[in-house]
Amino acid sequence: MSASTPRWRALVLLLLGLLAAVGNAESSIKDTPKYGLTDKHEKGRCAMRGTCGRQGFFGSELPCPDNGIAEAPDADTKKKLLDICGEKWDGSDICCLEEQLDALQENLKRADPIISGCPACKENFVNLFCTFTCSPDQSTFVNVTKTEPKGDKKLVTELDQLISTEYGSGFYNSCKDVKFGPTNSRAMDFIGGGAKNYTHFLKFLGDKKFLGSPFQINFPIPDKDEFPKMEPMHDSPFPCNSTDEQYRCACVDCEGSCAALPAVSEEQFCHVGALPCLSFAVIIVYSVFLLLLIIAVSGHVAYQKHSQSKNERLRLLQDAAPSDDEDEGDVVHNAGMLDRPQKYYWLNTLCDAGFSRLGRVCARFPAITISTSILIVVLLSLGWLRFAVETDPVRLWVSPDSEAAKEKAFFDNNFGPFYRAQQAFLVNDLSDAGPQPVLTYETLSWWFDVEARVQRLKSLDGGVTFDDVCFKPTGDACVVQSVSGYFGGPFTHIDPETWKGNLQDCTDNPVSCLPDFQQPLQPVMLFGGVDEEVLDAKALIVTWVVNNHAEGTEELDKAMDWEDSLKGLLLAIQGEAADRGLRLSFNTEISLEQELNKSTNTDVKIVVISYIVMFIYASLALGSTTVAIRSILHNPANALVQSKFLLGVIGIIIVLMSVSASVGLFSAAGIKVTLIIAEVIPFLVLAVGVDNIFLIVHEFERVNVSHPDGPVSDRVARALGRMGPSILLSATTETVAFALGAAVGMPAVRNFAAYAAGAVFINALLQVTMFVSVLALNQKRVEASRADCIPCIRVRRADSASLSGGMVYGLDDEGSFQRFIRKTYAPALLGKKAKVSILAVFLGIFTAGIALIPQVELGLDQRIAIPSDSYLIPYFNDLYDYFNVGPPVYFVTKDLNVTQRQHQQEICGRYSTCHQYSMANILEQERKRPEYSYIADASASWIDDFFLWLNPTLKRCCYDELPVDPEEDPIPCFADRDPPWNTTLYGMPEGTEFIDYLTRWLEAPTTADCPVAGKAAYGTALVVNSDKTSIPASHFRTSHTPLRSQADFIAAYTSARRIADSISRDQHIDVFPYSKFYIFFDQYLSIVRLSCALLGSALAIILVLTTLLLGSLRTGAVVTVTVAMILVDIAGTMAVAGVSLNAVSLVNLIISVGIGVEFCAHIARAFAFPSATVMERAPRHQFRGRDARAWTSLVNVGGSVFSGITITKLLGVCVLAFTRSKIFEVYYFRVWLALVVWAALHSLVFLPVALSVFGGEGYVDPESSGGLEEDLRSRRYPALLADDEYDSDDF
Repeated sequence: MSASTPRWRALVLLLLGLLAAVGNAESSIKDTPKYGLTDKHEKGRCAMRGTCGRQGFFGSELPCPDNGIAEAPDADTKKKLLDICGEKWDGSDICCLEEQLDALQENLKRADPIISGCPACKENFVNLFCTFTCSPDQSTFVNVTKTEPKGDKKLVTELDQLISTEYGSGFYNSCKDVKFGPTNSRAMDFIGGGAKNYTHFLKFLGDKKFLGSPFQINFPIPDKDEFPKMEPMHDSPFPCNSTDEQYRCACVDCEGSCAALPAVSEEQFCHVGALPCLSFAVIIVYSVFLLLLIIAVSGHVAYQKHSQSKNERLRLLQDAAPSDDEDEGDVVHNAGMLDRPQKYYWLNTLCDAGFSRLGRVCARFPAITISTSILIVVLLSLGWLRFAVETDPVRLWVSPDSEAAKEKAFFDNNFGPFYRAQQAFLVNDLSDAGPQPVLTYETLSWWFDVEARVQRLKSLDGGVTFDDVCFKPTGDACVVQSVSGYFGGPFTHIDPETWKGNLQDCTDNPVSCLPDFQQPLQPVMLFGGVDEEVLDAKALIVTWVVNNHAEGTEELDKAMDWEDSLKGLLLAIQGEAADRGLRLSFNTEISLEQELNKSTNTDVKIVVISYIVMFIYASLALGSTTVAIRSILHNPANALVQSKFLLGVIGIIIVLMSVSASVGLFSAAGIKVTLIIAEVIPFLVLAVGVDNIFLIVHEFERVNVSHPDGPVSDRVARALGRMGPSILLSATTETVAFALGAAVGMPAVRNFAAYAAGAVFINALLQVTMFVSVLALNQKRVEASRADCIPCIRVRRADSASLSGGMVYGLDDEGSFQRFIRKTYAPALLGKKAKVSILAVFLGIFTAGIALIPQVELGLDQRIAIPSDSYLIPYFNDLYDYFNVGPPVYFVTKDLNVTQRQHQQEICGRYSTCHQYSMANILEQERKRPEYSYIADASASWIDDFFLWLNPTLKRCCYDELPVDPEEDPIPCFADRDPPWNTTLYGMPEGTEFIDYLTRWLEAPTTADCPVAGKAAYGTALVVNSDKTSIPASHFRTSHTPLRSQADFIAAYTSARRIADSISRDQHIDVFPYSKFYIFFDQYLSIVRLSCALLGSALAIILVLTTLLLGSLRTGAVVTVTVAMILVDIAGTMAVAGVSLNAVSLVNLIISVGIGVEFCAHIARAFAFPSATVMERAPRHQFRGRDARAWTSLVNVGGSVFSGITITKLLGVCVLAFTRSKIFEVYYFRVWLALVVWAALHSLVFLPVALSVFGGEGYVDPESSGGLEEDLRSRRYPALLADDEYDSDDF
C-alpha cells in the first residue's frame, strides 16, 4: 500500500481494533459441530478476557481464553463502561478489562461518523460489540475453538459466536440503508463490505484477513444439538423506523421512515395487441375505405353492363339514319375547345405581365443585367471575410436561450467545468470461444508497465505530464481508477501466489485497499463482464481523470495537448494488446471532436463527387433539349449549334453564385456556417434551381416553335411570363417554409433555415434575371449559327431556318421521353381504372406511413456520428457492454438562503424537523424506484454532513484548537452549547454564524478521524456568497443507473426534470438537474412537438400561398395534401430504415417540404393555367375538363420535373451510398433517397390523378394565346403540325 498517511484506511482499522482488542468479529456459517475449548457455558461466566499478545510482529493484540466468572468492574472501569455502552450496564458484572474498553471506545469513535446519522443502527452497533466484549453471559453465545500458545499464555485464534436470526437480520436491516455522504455511498460498504444480507454482513466482519479480523470468528446457525449448552445472543435490535423518536432514523437512512411519494404518472401509450392505437386505427379506416371502394367499383361495373345491354336492345328496335350534317366530325373535334378555361385570374395576369416585362428588359439589356447580377453577388460574397464554421456540438444543437444551456453555464460558472475523463477497456474477447477472463499475473505485470508509461508520458508540443493536468482531490495524488490502485505500489510487491486472494479481499472491502488519492475504488468502476467474482471479469476498465478549464485558457490547451499524446500512446499499445491476445479500446476527451472532424473531411469528398455528378448530368441534359436524333440525322452540323451545354454550365454557376451570396450575406450578419449547411445547402439549391432552369428552357423552346418570327426579347418575355409565376409559386413557398425554421432556438436548425431561405430566394432572383439574359444571348448565338461553348466560331453548314425554331418542323423534334409522356404515359395514367387503382395504392402507402410513425425512435447514437472505421466504435461498444455505472447527476439549488432554518429544513434529510418531502428525502425515495427515476445511488447531502460535523461526539471534527498532548481529544465546538447539539436542529447555527461554521467546514481536511469534513467531498459542491450572507449555489450529487441506449438517456433526463420540478414545486425553491449529457438530450423533450409545429406551419403556408397564386382552394389543398403525404411516407421510411428523429433528421424533413413543393408546384400550376397549344393536342374523345388539364400539365412540365429534379437528385444521392460516414449513410443517403423516390412518385403519378379528380377550376394563361401553332390549328391545318395523332384520311 501507499506510504502516505491514510485518510480512509482507518475507517477499516476500526474493525481491526474492535475485533482484536475487544474480540469483535463475525464470520462464515458452519454446518458441522466442532470441539470447543470453552468448557463451561452458563450465565455469569466468560469465554475470553483481556489480551495476551500478538501472533507476529505486525499482528494485532489477541484475546486470552478465560472461562472464569464475570466480575464487577471497579469505579473507573464502570464509569467508562457506562459512557461507552449506556446506562443499562449499570450494576452488571462484566467479562472485559479497562484496556479493552479503551480500545473499544477509540474504535467506536471512528465508526461514529459513518453510522451516527441513524440512531438505531448506531445503538445496535454499539450494543453488539459491548455485549460481545463485556457481557457477563459471554460463554453462553461464544465458544473458543482454537488457541495458539504465546509464552506461558494462549491466544484465541478462532471462535464461534451464536447470534439469533432475529437479532442478526434486525441489526443488518437497521444499517443496510444508512448513507455515508462524503463518498456518496452506503455505510454498509464500509462496515460490511457491501453485504446484501445479514449472513454476508457477519461473514465479512468475521473472516480473518489483512486489515480485518486478526482471528477467525464463525457465526454458525444456532442449533441445540450442536451447541446444547449455548444460547444465541438474542437482544432485541432497534428497527430504523422505531416508534421511539430517540432511535428513529431519517428517511435517507431508513426506507420505513419515508412517506410514500406520489405515483409516477407514466406517459401512457395506447396499444391494441402489439400495434399502437394510431397504427391500428388507420389500418382499420383504410381497410373500410378499401372495402367500400371495391363495393362501389363493383356496383358501377354492374350498372354499366346493365345499361349497355339495355341500350343495345333499344338500338335494335330503331332504324339507323345517317346524319345529314357533314360537319358533324368538326363539331365533335371542336368540342374539345369547349373544355379550355375561359376565365382570367387577376393575380396570374398581373404576375404574367410583370414577368414578361422583366424578361423583355433582361433580354434587351443582357450586359447590364449580367454585370449587375455579378456585382451584387460579389458584394454579398464579401461577407465571406467573416466566414466561420461552428463545430462545437453544444453551440450547434442547444439554443443559448434554452434552460439546458443556461443551467450548464450556471453549473460551470459556479462549480467549474466537469472533469475530463480518459478511459480505456482491456478486453479478452479475441478467441473463438468468446469473451474470457482477462485477469492473469502476466497481464497485470504488463498493464502496470502501461500505466507507468502513461504517468511518464510527456506531450509532444509542451512537454506536459499527467501530473501537470490531473485532478487531485487531496492535493497531492492524481485520480486514476484502475485495478493497480488496489495494490498501492510497484508490481514487484505483488506476490504471484497470493495476488488473487488479495485482490478479492480488496474488492470485497475497497476501503481497506485505498489508492494514493485516498478514495475507495468501487469494483464496478474497474471490472466489466463479471459473473461470480471479479477474477472472472472479461474486461478491465481504467480511467484517468483530468481537470477541466474554461475555453480559451492556457490550462485547457495543456490538457488537450496531453490528451492528444495519450491518444498516440494508446493507439500504439493497441498493437501490444493484440500480440497478447487482448483488445484495447479507449477514448480521450478530445477524441470525439477529432473523429467528428475526420468524418466531415471524409464526407466532403463524397459530397463534392455527388455535386459534380449532378452538375455534369444537368449540363448535358439541358444541352440536349433541342438536339434530337432526327435533327442530327437531318443535319449533323445543327447539333454543334443547337447544343446548350454552355447554357447548362452557366445555370449551374448561377446556383453556386446564389449559395455564395447567401453564405456571404449571413456570415456578414454573424450567423455561423454549420457542417449541415456546408453539405446540404448546395444540394438543396441545386434541386430547386436546376428544375427552374429546365422549365424556362423547355418553355422557351416551345415559344420558338409557336412564335418563330418574333424578336428574341419578345420570345424570352413570353416564356418567362408563363414560367415566372410558376417559379414564384415554388420559390415563395420554399423560402417561407425554410424561413419558419429560423424561429427555432436550436442553432443548427435556425442557421440552416436562414441560409436555405436566402439561397433559394437569391437563386430564384438570379434565374429570372441573369439566366434569362444568358438565355437570350444563347438564342442569338443559335440564330447566328455559332457553335456552342465556342461562340466565336460560325458553323456555316447549319440550317439557319430550322435553327430559328420556326418552320413548324421544329416541333417534330420533341424528345423520345417527351413523346412517351404525351402518347403513352399520360393517357394510361389518367384512365378511369388507373385512377382508382392509383388513389387506392397511394392511400395505402400513406396509411402505412402513419402506422409506422410511432416506431420512429428519438436520439442520435454517437457511434453513427463517427467514421465506421474509427477507433472509438469499439470503445462505445465496450462502454455499453461492460461499464455498469451510470453518469453522475447533480441536483442544483439556486439562490437559496440556507442561513435560515426554514430553507435548511427544505433541503436536509437526516434530522427530525426536515420537511417530509425535503430535497434530500425526495432524492432518497426516488433512488428506491430506479425503474422510474433512473437514480442509482444515495445523494451526497452537504447540509446533513455539515450539521453532523458539528456533533460534539465527533471530537476530532469541529474544534477551536488542538490540545498540547496529541493523544488527548480537542474540545468540540459544541461541547458546551446551549441548547446542545440535537437532531431537531433546534439551536443549530443560522445567519452569519451558519456561514462562519460552514466556511470552516469547507476548509477542514477530510481525515480518518473526521471523514465528514467538507474539503474533499464538498469543496466544490457549494458557493458561499462573497459577503458571506447566503449560498447562491449548491448541489446534491448522485448518479444514474447504467444507461444503455438513446431511449435510456432521454428517459433519464426526463425523469431528472420531473424530480427537480417536484422538489421546486413542493419546497418552493429553485432546483434543476445537471449531468454532462443533459445538454445534448434537451432537444428531445420538445423535438416531436417542434417537428409537428414546424412541418404543420410549413404545410399551412403552402396551402395559403398555393391557393392564392393558383386561384383555387381545391387545387391548393390537393398540393398541400400531396406534400403532407410525401412527408408521412418519408417518416414511415425512417422507421423502417432505422433513422431516428433528431436535429439532423428534422433538418432533412424541412428540406423534404421544400423539395416536395418543388416537385408539385409546377405541375399544379400547369394544371391551373394550362397551355392552350399543348391542351389542344390532348387525345380526342378521351379527356375532358379536369382530365384534359391534368394531361396537359403532365405533357407540359412532367418531362422537366423528371429530368430536372428526379434524375439529377437520384444520381447525386446514389453517390452518397459510398460514404464511410455512418451518419451520412443513415441520415442523408437513406432520407434523401426516400425523399426523391416518394416525391417523384407523388408528383408524377399521384398528383395528376388527384388533380383530375379533386382539382379546382382552371384559368386562361395569357401567354398561351396566339402564335403560329395555334393559328394553324384554328385554320384546321393539322397535317402541317407533324402530329402523329392526326391522320390525313380524316380530312
